[in-house]
Amino acid sequence: MSTLIPVAPGQVATIVTSLEMLAPPPVAGPSKSALRLERWPAPVDRDRYRALFRQIGQDWLWRGRLVMADGVLAAVLDADTTEVHVATRRDGVAVGLLELDFAVPGEFEIAYFGLVPGMTGNGHGAWLMAHALRLGWSGGTARRTITRGWVHTCDLDHPAALGFYQREGFRPFARAVEIYEDPRAAGLYPPETAPRVPLL
Repeated sequence: MSTLIPVAPGQVATIVTSLEMLAPPPVAGPSKSALRLERWPAPVDRDRYRALFRQIGQDWLWRGRLVMADGVLAAVLDADTTEVHVATRRDGVAVGLLELDFAVPGEFEIAYFGLVPGMTGNGHGAWLMAHALRLGWSGGTARRTITRGWVHTCDLDHPAALGFYQREGFRPFARAVEIYEDPRAAGLYPPETAPRVPLL
């Protein structure tokens, strides 16, 4: 027996899959890339962060950081348990985001992970993930003791995201349905964004 859950106009529904890793993967280190990774230390420039977040997430209807008030976002990004790392080209232009959350003792969450359009499919994602796992399992700059890493994705993300995380060693452990205000209806993105997802 199945159950249909109505989704009101102006909202969007997605299936969220959470994945975990209980031991570091047997990798030698980051694969090669022409990109470099830099950390944005606190206080993180919120406008700069939001611009990169929007550029990476628009096609996938990312909204989490865009709906936060300045003070709330600053508290998250500048927390001792948050690390913001950015992949940049040689000219210094930011093209990728890695946000790690160490708020739960013994764990790291890959809170946000992505590349700007045009950068996927060239091995940059594997390079960025290698850095994510190295930084995560090392406990970040504070060198915390870590026993678990996790990440979540949803069916609005890049269609290859779930398979990518599994190939990198994460295993699904939970699934949920999330319903929230469509970021296009809220004016965060143009109405024509992500046409594969009807805006009702």
